[in-house]
Amino acid sequence: MASETKENWWIWKVFWILLFITAFEVALGIIKPSFLIDTIFLGTKLLNHVFIVLTVIKAAYIILQFMHLGHEKKSLKWTILLPALVLVPYLLFIILSEGAYAYLML
Repeated sequence: MASETKENWWIWKVFWILLFITAFEVALGIIKPSFLIDTIFLGTKLLNHVFIVLTVIKAAYIILQFMHLGHEKKSLKWTILLPALVLVPYLLFIILSEGAYAYLML
C-alpha cells in the first residue's frame, strides 16, 4: 500500500495544479474585474483573452502529464507542444478578427 501511494503522488500534484488554475478562472468569471471587462482587444473583452490563455496553459499541462511527455527530452516536448501553441492562438486571432469585422459590418 505504501509503495502504491508513492507511485501515484503525481496524480494529486496534477489535480491541485489544474484545480488552482480552474478556481482562478472561475473567480475571474465571478468577480469580472472592470479593467478586464472595459478593455477591448481584437474585438472582444480582455477577460476572454485571459480565459483563452489559461485554457491553453491547462491543455499544454494536461498533454505533458497524461501523454507522459513530462519526462521526455525537451526537443520531443516542443515538437508536440509547439504546433498547438502556435496554431491555436493563430486560429483564435482569425476567429476574433473576422468576428469583429462581421460585427462592425452589420
